[in-house]
Amino acid sequence: MESSPLTRQPQPEVLTPKIVGLYESLFKDDDDVDKSEGFWKEFFLLKPDRHAFRATLNEVSPSDMLQLEGRTRELFARAVATLKGGHAGAASNALDTLSVFLSSVLSKKYPQPSSDAIAVLAGLDYIDTIFTDFVGTLDGIIRNGKNLDVRHKAVEVLLATTAGAYQTTLLTYMIHRDLFPSIMKFVHDSEKPGPVLEPFTLIGLLANYNKFEFQNPYQLRLNDFVNEATIQKIIRCVGYTCQAVRADYVEVQDDIPEGWTLSRTLSLIGLGFIAPGPKPEKKPIYDAETAKHMFTQLPGPNAALLLSAYDFAHANKLFCFNLVTLTSEKGEEQPISSYLSLTSYFLQHAHLSARATSYAHLNLMVFRLLVEDPVICKKLCSDELSTPVRLCRHRQPFLPLVKGDRNIAAALLDVMVDGVNHNLRKRLDVNLYTLCVGIMLRIISYLSRSRTRLRYHWSELFRSLLSMIRFLTQYTADLKDLTHIETLLDHVVNLVALSLSAGEAFLPTPAAYDDLFYKVVESGDVLTKFKENYRLANRGSNSIDTLINVSAHYKQMLVDNAGNKKRPSNLTAVQVADVIKQGYETLSIQAKEGLDTWDRYREADERTVLKKMARAAVGDARTMVER
Repeated sequence: MESSPLTRQPQPEVLTPKIVGLYESLFKDDDDVDKSEGFWKEFFLLKPDRHAFRATLNEVSPSDMLQLEGRTRELFARAVATLKGGHAGAASNALDTLSVFLSSVLSKKYPQPSSDAIAVLAGLDYIDTIFTDFVGTLDGIIRNGKNLDVRHKAVEVLLATTAGAYQTTLLTYMIHRDLFPSIMKFVHDSEKPGPVLEPFTLIGLLANYNKFEFQNPYQLRLNDFVNEATIQKIIRCVGYTCQAVRADYVEVQDDIPEGWTLSRTLSLIGLGFIAPGPKPEKKPIYDAETAKHMFTQLPGPNAALLLSAYDFAHANKLFCFNLVTLTSEKGEEQPISSYLSLTSYFLQHAHLSARATSYAHLNLMVFRLLVEDPVICKKLCSDELSTPVRLCRHRQPFLPLVKGDRNIAAALLDVMVDGVNHNLRKRLDVNLYTLCVGIMLRIISYLSRSRTRLRYHWSELFRSLLSMIRFLTQYTADLKDLTHIETLLDHVVNLVALSLSAGEAFLPTPAAYDDLFYKVVESGDVLTKFKENYRLANRGSNSIDTLINVSAHYKQMLVDNAGNKKRPSNLTAVQVADVIKQGYETLSIQAKEGLDTWDRYREADERTVLKKMARAAVGDARTMVER
């Protein structure tokens, strides 16, 4: 340790900032003496050291924090007073301090979360006055703050409070105080998409708070919101955030197909704080186990925004319409393209991460809402909105690589097929599969009703569905008792039956129709066993007999055409195709009525999934604030 040239006293190798000493004085000193007015003035005039402050707070156990309630209450009250009366620099420092303080203090595991959090912040006698004043002050700053940076910091404080106190009664203060107008005003005033991430995430958390127990006012606000310019800013933020979350997957394993390039640096559009770090000149290539472990840590915390996107899509048709139709600058991905792309990454890695599975469920529910709206479904199936979509290619089997633009419905079908192909296991996620197959059913129902011929590699879709039936047949003992498996069985059978009965209305060529019949005939024995294993004859909600009858009809024709000296299996593929064409004249497809109908989405049916998703988003929002 060197001596000071002035005092000749030993000086430390690293000087501790004054503010760090004040943190230690507050939370590490044993004296119970109240801090002076001068202490607090200096405390908020000094620039906060967020990292040091968080480290200091993290060292304090929940029980010790309760013992320090006198200090914590005074800090909270002084910070609110500084927001109201301090000069701009002190108010900005108070916001930074509150963001760290509230996220750290409220997220501790107290024995009695609500009452202990109240004790730490104000005490039962004063919590109404102080916390109401706190929320009202932040509301005013977000609405009318001097600059966007200070307003953004106020949003961050509310997000820290919401994420930290989500399981306590403190959130009722933010439910009773309508923060929606001021938050949306901030979004509207933001010049770039980046700063929209946190306020939009905050809206989602508030809108999900106990929404199945009472009429949440933020849900009503989302339903009534019609400012299209603000909605479009939110959707652009959703698109860029999806790109940033996807970049984490690509960082682990670069699957970039030929003709694609990574998006421009996100900082150019105001998303520097959510963009991945600088890329090394040569990316490391990880072994399979390392990559698998890294994938289990994904998606990153910015995915919390997807909960808000779901709530807006569920409540607001204008949001849905803009999500599908909003275009981007030349050379950039459209928001819907980024949203589809990220969903494909979630689905290929859903088996590795509960969070990836949850967010995949969330995005699939949005797609279900989109395809159930006939106006929006028409847009999805139209070439008018054609756009390239980058799909995950981390795991085989790969779907054919489509370069250039195509309509959104074709890309959406690819995402669903990928979801079906990559998640088959004995512990089947029935809800995930019901969503994927249900979305395919709704798209094909629209195509058949509107007689819209869709250019698509239909052979891959039908191969995927029939492979799924083979899997379900092979592992019946493991799958037959799973919850809601009957719904999935009906969906997959009815989808194939609908394609057989109405395929000429939407399949682009006769060859595509012939291929479907060929695959069904080939699967005849499996279909019969599938019917027996799941006792499908006992339920009138599916058309399994239609598939079996079609297969039997053609098998008899193949026997007749083979003659006495040949077996049907010895016929060439060309000969089989000729038989299939001939068979149309004598085939009568007796499909059940209503194959192209379905039950509309009801949020109450997904209560368990959405509550689980809210908890995941709260954890991600807390991580977002703590960065």
